[in-house]
Amino acid sequence: MIAMVDLKTQNAALDKEITSGIHSVLASGQFLFGPQVAAFEEEAADYLGSRHAISCASGTDALMLSLRALDIGPGDEVITTPFSFFATVEAILLTGATPVFVDIHPRSFNLNPALVEQAITEATKAILPVHLFGQPADMELLRSIAIHHELYLVEDCAQSFGASCTAGVTGTLGNTGCFSFFPSKNLGACGDGGLITTQDDQLAARLRSLCNHGSHKRHCHEMTGYNSRLDEFQAVVLRAKLRRIDRYNEARRHWARYYTQSLADMSSLITPRQDQYSCHVFNQYTLLLSQRDYVYEALQEQQIGCAIHYPIPLYRQPALEPLFPDLCLPVVEEVSAHCLSLPMHPELTQQQADEVILTLRQTLAQIG
Repeated sequence: MIAMVDLKTQNAALDKEITSGIHSVLASGQFLFGPQVAAFEEEAADYLGSRHAISCASGTDALMLSLRALDIGPGDEVITTPFSFFATVEAILLTGATPVFVDIHPRSFNLNPALVEQAITEATKAILPVHLFGQPADMELLRSIAIHHELYLVEDCAQSFGASCTAGVTGTLGNTGCFSFFPSKNLGACGDGGLITTQDDQLAARLRSLCNHGSHKRHCHEMTGYNSRLDEFQAVVLRAKLRRIDRYNEARRHWARYYTQSLADMSSLITPRQDQYSCHVFNQYTLLLSQRDYVYEALQEQQIGCAIHYPIPLYRQPALEPLFPDLCLPVVEEVSAHCLSLPMHPELTQQQADEVILTLRQTLAQIG
């Protein structure tokens, strides 16, 4: 079996370091608000170039807490992408705000800035771009739009830890950056975890309060908040992996280049584009190809892990379709019908990559 993600191998290489850190946490008896979390926040902020880094329980919480901290709620509109994991739109809905979907760019799969500007109304409060699959959105254009229209900009960086573009590092280009540490991410925990970055001191203080039941000090609650915390055990894992994140991301770029070069002569598929203005970190390596479902089944039969990210536009999800009964965005419809992600992780071997490529080529040859 060639796995989509090989966490066993990655974690085994860190066994002594992680085990030692976990034993230290157990011995201390301090599992929340401890030195490991504090150190991780400081190290993550330093790595990303952010003034503040506030840990929380998940990437979904990071998004929802950011919107809440910016006072986004009922009556407000948030422009976002229909091509992402459900958490992106879920966070908007959890605040009571209204998501406004605009179509994506056919090659980057990210928000199309020209369509964003067309969608702005008097009710628009924020733009929420996703740096999908590790490819930074066009932040220079999105920032200029946000500034011109006096809108908040909340970055969904769940798949882009370490990615950058000419404007800077993802997570430092908006009012907040929202990261997920789900195990399969470029920087992944051994469970759930999230992080919010911001350069704004007042916003950071509000976020820390919201994460802790709306409290800055014990037994005093200034607002209704949430119980959203990163624990000391996950911080141990994340600190170990943060020290190696550049190596992990470079390995992903290496295998992405290898896939692309090896499939360059295949007219029946389209390989991912890395925009010139950006440094992609390839949380996923996602192709576009006809007969996607047939190829998916064929690879699975050969025990080659693959996945469809994402088969259903968000506005067609059962939870949302009643809100958008007539919405049909042509680019996302096309991409959703033809996208397929291949195995992509730092632990991929030459033999595994070659087997993926050979099996894919053979399958496409059979289709004709």
